Amino acid sequence: IMKANIKGESMAPFINGVPYEVGLINAEIFKDNIGYTESKKNLFLKYASIHPDKILSLIGPYADEPFADSLLVVAFFQSPKQIYDYAQATESMQGKLIGRSADNRIKTVVELSRRNDALWFFPFLDDLISGKQTIENISKYVGDDSSHRYDSVGYYKLLVRTEIDYYNRLAHRDTPIAMLGVNGLVDMLQRKAVEHFINPINELHENPNPSIRFKAIEPLGPADLYYMIVMGENDIFTSSYKYSFDKMMQRMGKKPKADSLLLLVNFDKFKKFIKMAAGYNRLDTFLQTMPRANSEALMKAFVTNLESTGTLEDAVDVADSYGSITNKEVLYSMLVNIAENENKCIKNNDRHGQKIYNLLKTIFLSADSTRKIDLSALIGIPPVYKVDYKSLAGDTGVVVEQVFFYGDKDGKASYREFISSFPSNEWRISSEKEWVEIRSIKGKPVVIFANLPLDNVTDKDADAQKDLIDYLNSKNISPTVVIHRGHSYHLPYTIEQLPGSAKIIMLGSCGGYKNLKQILDYAPEARIISTKQTGAMGVNRPILNYLNSTFRAGQDVDWRKMWKNLDAQFAKAPRNERDLYDDYIPPHKNLGALFIQAYNIMETK
Repeated sequence: IMKANIKGESMAPFINGVPYEVGLINAEIFKDNIGYTESKKNLFLKYASIHPDKILSLIGPYADEPFADSLLVVAFFQSPKQIYDYAQATESMQGKLIGRSADNRIKTVVELSRRNDALWFFPFLDDLISGKQTIENISKYVGDDSSHRYDSVGYYKLLVRTEIDYYNRLAHRDTPIAMLGVNGLVDMLQRKAVEHFINPINELHENPNPSIRFKAIEPLGPADLYYMIVMGENDIFTSSYKYSFDKMMQRMGKKPKADSLLLLVNFDKFKKFIKMAAGYNRLDTFLQTMPRANSEALMKAFVTNLESTGTLEDAVDVADSYGSITNKEVLYSMLVNIAENENKCIKNNDRHGQKIYNLLKTIFLSADSTRKIDLSALIGIPPVYKVDYKSLAGDTGVVVEQVFFYGDKDGKASYREFISSFPSNEWRISSEKEWVEIRSIKGKPVVIFANLPLDNVTDKDADAQKDLIDYLNSKNISPTVVIHRGHSYHLPYTIEQLPGSAKIIMLGSCGGYKNLKQILDYAPEARIISTKQTGAMGVNRPILNYLNSTFRAGQDVDWRKMWKNLDAQFAKAPRNERDLYDDYIPPHKNLGALFIQAYNIMETK
């Protein structure tokens, strides 16, 4: 370039022949070269190919170039929403470029940009462009200023039908432009499922009348309920899920065929659906409605290609599902399929896949106590079957517990029951303004801090939790046992406040990759007791009593021994209480959490 510059020749051919970063540095050195303008133009093209999401923000100076229209189409596929935003700025260089485009796809977005309700139409952009849908037809559901009002059910059903169609295209390697991203179809479907159906039935969770509580989902068909369930994984309550699942099965007729439903939705998000069905004890019900060969093929697909997803979420879903399934034939089939996939990854020299499938196989086999597999020795994670007393008591010799309460009606009732479980001849209770301190007066020292369930409407319970944590920190007190007492919708607030020192965590419904990963990010050595439902007082009390008795005796917590004791105790309990207990998952069977811990340790080696 320097020699060309001395000769008065253009540097453009040299700039074109090098990567963008190299060309950019050199072009800026020789700004006086006669080829500078052409070089900058070509550098922009290089940059646009690397960062298509930045095309519209930088194309202004090149809006009149012959390549501008082609780049506009590239930008459209990257984000139709960007085209919409710039189209509204009609006097800008980008707005003028978009406005004069002859491309039918761009013209459709321009037409939408003139509407105040355009974002409601974006999920259907592919169909609008192809002529499969019209703005007039969608307006019947979105509503307009004349004869139509917003039809939340009709709009949601249209989203579901479009998702089924778009996913079919995606399965055939034809990605719809309006399917993903902000305000895309998946985003809108998830928002409307939660807004119009899940939130209303969750909010009425205390209403005992199903016809009132579940009125919102009454107009929905099987496919509509299927998408509502999978889209609302992180929002739906246990009771809401179970009723919705049963309603979905009922809506399929007297002899429901689950495989027909999955075919109808093109198996979209079926792994998430299976994981949730297993977690809520509905998987056997679902599988029994299809021929055995089909159920076996479905479960085989469930554990296949876990190495190619880019995250551990599907693998954790598989681990959690295995821990929830009771059908021995299904469990055996899953183990066989896991081994086959491991062998496939070995053959393909896929180390990531080998790691995933080997861990799953080892953890699944360890779930069978007759095999006597020691995960701590094999994988290097903290002891699976017990927690040492010394690790709980630490240098101070005191086991410290922290209990999170919430100030709604159920939280206050739970708090009263909790306090009543400490007899005065064994424990001393002292009250502060925002919390209580409960100390053992027999056996080894145990101290329990619990915030008061103050009014949650004005966030006084949240203030009490924060002030208690500040107090513990100021005294260098590190809880090694944490207990969540509250509905599942309070759980995220407890998780965000977990101390890293926690070795035992007892939570209500905490399933899901996101929750488990977050818990272990805060407390990487924690052993988690969870339930597929909201924690029940009649079950929590025996569990906590057993733990506290073990702590005061200065003994290690042996999960297998503890659960054997609890099994015997609840075998004599009323059926309703026994059913609630059966939904509790002891740490050594919380397979999703074990998988994440094991994988994280292997990654650091």
